[in-house]
Amino acid sequence: MHASEQRRGGDNSGVILTVGFGTTVAMWVAGYLLRLPGVEVAPAVVGPVLVALLIGGGGVAAWFGRRGWRSGLWAGALASLLNLLVLGSLLAAPEPNRLRPSALLWLPGSLLLGAGLGALGGALGARWRRTLRAGPSWNGAFAAVAAAATLALLAVGGLVTSHGAGLAVVDWPNSFGYNMFLYPLSRMTGGVYFEHAHRLFGSLVGLTTVVLAVRLWVVERRRSVRWLSLAAAVMVSVQGVLGGLRVTGTLTLSTDAAAMAPSTGLAAVHGVLGQLFFATLVGLAVLTSRTWTTGGCAGTVPVPAADRLLTVGLAGAVVVQLVLGALQRHLATGLLVHITMAAALAALAAAAGGRLASLGPPAAPLPAWGTALLVVAVAQILLGLAALAAVGGLDAEAPRAGWRAIVTTLHQTTGAILLGTAVVTALLAHRQPRTPGSSGP
Repeated sequence: MHASEQRRGGDNSGVILTVGFGTTVAMWVAGYLLRLPGVEVAPAVVGPVLVALLIGGGGVAAWFGRRGWRSGLWAGALASLLNLLVLGSLLAAPEPNRLRPSALLWLPGSLLLGAGLGALGGALGARWRRTLRAGPSWNGAFAAVAAAATLALLAVGGLVTSHGAGLAVVDWPNSFGYNMFLYPLSRMTGGVYFEHAHRLFGSLVGLTTVVLAVRLWVVERRRSVRWLSLAAAVMVSVQGVLGGLRVTGTLTLSTDAAAMAPSTGLAAVHGVLGQLFFATLVGLAVLTSRTWTTGGCAGTVPVPAADRLLTVGLAGAVVVQLVLGALQRHLATGLLVHITMAAALAALAAAAGGRLASLGPPAAPLPAWGTALLVVAVAQILLGLAALAAVGGLDAEAPRAGWRAIVTTLHQTTGAILLGTAVVTALLAHRQPRTPGSSGP
């Protein structure tokens, strides 16, 4: 952690921000999966799962924080504050944009309950707390949480496309005339569930990114990192607008489907920009990690210049492949080119991953990520073959039921993971010293 963070008390605030946002992301992912159409686990099961996550988050905050159970309390309170983004859907009245009278009790009650559960977890975590030699960089950990939230958003968006639900909600930024955060949960069924949940996840990712950018702008000394965080905040804002214009075609508050001009082309652009945004957050997580800032990955594994170029080329090739994949998913075009590029990309990933994995001890950061690159590349190839079999003769907008939707979404999400892994390896390779006598970037 930078000295500037310590002077500003960034240690405990970083713990609370990271754990509070991280707990919220975990709760949203769990709630989303447990309430998926066709799954729809009973609230009597969902509730305890969410409670357990809040208690667990409080325990993590106390384990790393400097204030014991109080760190857990503040982390739980932050998570409950963020959960107000979805609580309105539970407390919405049948009439548009109105809350039930009981909301006057539920809104403050939820904040107190979250703080209490966080404090409970904090009290438990503090009992087993041990002094750590060096905790993580909390800037890096917070950026990793933002990247994880974005990966979840990409998966949720993939299910929207796989189910042909991109236009299930006819208007934007409202939902059937309701404020997005006050749309009743009881109305979120079928395709509306997939599309509306995607919008809610997008709001959480946007808020997380903005808070991350503000924090880095305040505590980070490196100008390049501050500007990169600002670029991420701009990207997520543009991404939100693109997602809305994909539905409406123009800036309008109309709820009449006939007044809309949906754009499949914008859907493809929206998908690609989402992947690039994810890669940006992964880059921020690496650049602000303790491994990077303390030089823990440097000075141990010299890297030939050719391998540096190979990692950059791999990241660029993955971006090209993601563009081709978006064209196939949204416009049903370029499948043969996409398959051909997949074969070339597999060879490139094998070469890069194999070379990096052999550069030093398996536990060293760069060789370990080289191995991870090989594993992800193999998984993506297998999922690509499964997706090809799954889509068969379906057109781009046709709904895909059951396993077909799962396979195609996993293929898309693993593509994002492959891009993120390629970005990590490229950055770490350039952080290493050059092999003696080598030249190049």
